[in-house]
Amino acid sequence: MCLAVPGRIVSISGDDPLMRMAKVNFGGIVKDVNLAYVPDAKVDDYVIVHVGFALNTIDETEANQVFEYLKEMGELAELEDRAGRPASAPESQ
Repeated sequence: MCLAVPGRIVSISGDDPLMRMAKVNFGGIVKDVNLAYVPDAKVDDYVIVHVGFALNTIDETEANQVFEYLKEMGELAELEDRAGRPASAPESQ
């Protein structure tokens, strides 16, 4: 099953709206994400990400709630940290 996962934008690069990229933190794992679908997203915003694209911005409370649902469903194996422990909820500021 493919799911969208919440994460927090830690940095943004690029000016072209279609190629604008972000480093997004998923509970300690940082991945590159395309921001073409969320042109107003900024650093410290939470986004829902699917296959490398941010689909929507959400607030921190909603991000934490979605992360908890994913944890309950056992869908976080892909986001394990380097030590093999499950990722925790998205880090806030």
